Parts: sequence; structure tokens; C-alpha cells
Amino acid sequence: MKFSSIQVGGSRKGAGARCCRAQARQGSSSDPLLLRVARGEKAERAPVWLLRQAGRYMKEFRKYSDVLPFRERSETADIAVELSLQPWRAYKPDGVIMFSDILTPLPALGIDFDVVKGKGPVISNKVSSMDDVVALRPMLSPDEDLPFVSEILSTLRQEVNGEATVIGFVGTPWTLAAYSVEGGAERHCKTTKKMMFNDPAVLHALLDHISDALVEYCSYQIQSGAQVMQLFDSWAHHLTPEQFQAFSLDYAEKVIRELKKRHPDTPVLFYVNGCGGKLGMLKSCTADVVAVDWGVTIKETREALGEQRTIQGNVDPMVLFGTEDEIVSAVDRCVAEGLGQHHIVNVGNGVIVGTPEEAVGVLIDRVKEHSKVVSSV
Repeated sequence: MKFSSIQVGGSRKGAGARCCRAQARQGSSSDPLLLRVARGEKAERAPVWLLRQAGRYMKEFRKYSDVLPFRERSETADIAVELSLQPWRAYKPDGVIMFSDILTPLPALGIDFDVVKGKGPVISNKVSSMDDVVALRPMLSPDEDLPFVSEILSTLRQEVNGEATVIGFVGTPWTLAAYSVEGGAERHCKTTKKMMFNDPAVLHALLDHISDALVEYCSYQIQSGAQVMQLFDSWAHHLTPEQFQAFSLDYAEKVIRELKKRHPDTPVLFYVNGCGGKLGMLKSCTADVVAVDWGVTIKETREALGEQRTIQGNVDPMVLFGTEDEIVSAVDRCVAEGLGQHHIVNVGNGVIVGTPEEAVGVLIDRVKEHSKVVSSV
């Protein structure tokens, strides 16, 4: 079946970034759909947005990514706002996620990084010892160290004007610690796991430091305009269930619990890559939304976490390379397993480079076609 034609792209004019603080709002039926569902409220349908929805699969995105380094794009407010809005203008998902990186707060701690095209993040001053951990700076002034974050989020709130939910994000303590120890992406997470087995006190100290910093950084995002915060545990797949509890979940929980104290009206999403074998542990997680990859089904996630728990996921992103019928079938199955409530539809990982732009439109449009009368679920 051929794809329907979907217009993409567009231009944003006169959206100067203004640094202002958004006040937390109480729940309201006038709030955007994704925000209401993330809070655990019943709604007219499942909302939809996509991990890595602003990316190199979009022609409009490549006009920037082909000529500008990643950090220049993500740390220049006007450019980051434009890249955040491109998929929203094209497909109107229910969430607009800030164009940034999971590692963005690290330089404020003294851990600098670059993103090398074709290789990913590279950290030259790796954390290797307790002395390195002690030398790290605390996250004291994110508004001074990372002012572009506030400009991006406050401008996005103004731009979407309540038509979508603005999502902030960062990596979990475990994921940021692993990058900091490895110096970049490493297939087996070898150096970090050697530290885990041979010098766990250093790793725990690093995780503690990053956890404290993330509380401040996430609070800063919420104060700047983020309506939902997502924590990405991108490297959870390197951990056994026992390791996940001790080195990831416990520290993610530390961040989530403190955020819930400071910002009780702001939902927290917790995405766990490689969540197979870990669903039972996630039942006790205090995040408002648990997001899963495509290695588990929404049905078994629902059975493990309960019908009242809001879950996010989890269409296989490779389905977007298939026919329109395949995409529609995958969406229908995902929505059906979500039971019509307490479910945010997403892909189980990021949209992959080379994905046809029309396919993204098919997925989002199909989710929007599903609408259920609110039941007693």
C-alpha cells in the first residue's frame, strides 16, 4: 500500500527566546492531552509522541545537522527551538520534546563532552578514580551554566501555546555515570562494569553526585517551562536485574522522589532500555509513567505494573520501514494492549535515521484515529 502524502517542514519566524520561569499549574481539563494522561487522568484517547522525533530522518533537520556541530545546535536557543518544533509542525504529535542531549548537564559538573558525527558523544576527561569524583563541581547555578535550557523551554511553551505538552529530559544517573567513565559509547560498558566489580565505592560516589546534580537540573527545566520530565536510562540494558536495582533504579528513584516533593504537579517519565526481566522491579518505581522498549509487550507490561499504571511505548521503530498496512497493524495492536487508558503511545526506542517521513505521519495519524469513551478502567 502506498503512503498518503503528508506535508512536512515549514519555517518558524519571530520566535525570539525569552528567559522566563513558568509556574506549575494544577490539573485542568484544559491542559494538553499528554500532560493529563501522564498525571494518570482518563482521556479521550491515548496521546502520541516519538522518542528522537526531531532527528536526521527529517530533511528539514538535515539542513542544520549537515552544517552545524551538535552542541552548537543544541545550545543555541533559536536553533534548538526550531529543531524541536519541526516534527510538531509536520505531524502534530501530542508532545514536543526539547532538542537537547542526555549529557547536556555534564559540563556544568566539569565533565566536558563533544558529539562527533558518526561516532556519538566523546568525553576526554573521563572519571576514573575517587579523586576525579571529589573534583566534580556541584550543580549550583544551572541558570548561569546552562542558560540556553531556560530559553529553549520557555520559548517552546509560548510557541505551542497549550496545543501540546512540552517535555524536558536528561539521562539517568547510571547512564550519565557510564558515559563519564567510558568516555563515550562502549559496546560492553567494560570500564564501568570493571569499576562496579572492583571499586564499587567510586561508582556509588559518582552516582550520588550525579543524582544530586540531576535534581537541580530537572527542577531548572521544570521552572523554565517543561511540563513533563523524562529520565532516559539508555544504558540499562548493560545491567542484570540485580545490578539495575543497585546501580540504576535506586539512584533514579532518588531523583524522582525529590522531584515529586518539589514539583508534585509535574509528571516524571522513566524510560528503561532493555527492560526485559526488570518489569517486576519497576512496579515499585514512583515515576508517574514507566516507558518500555519493544523487547516486551504492552500487554505483559500492563500485567506486571497494573491497569492503573500509566505506561509509554512501544512500537518497534523498524516497523516504520514497512508498508502502511504494517504500521497501522502495529499501532492498532499497541493501542489495543494499552486498554484505551493510562497509555502514551510511542516507539520503543528512537526514530531511526533513514525512516521515511511519511511513515512517521502514518503512525501518528493512526493513533489519533483511535478514540474511546472513557470507561471504568
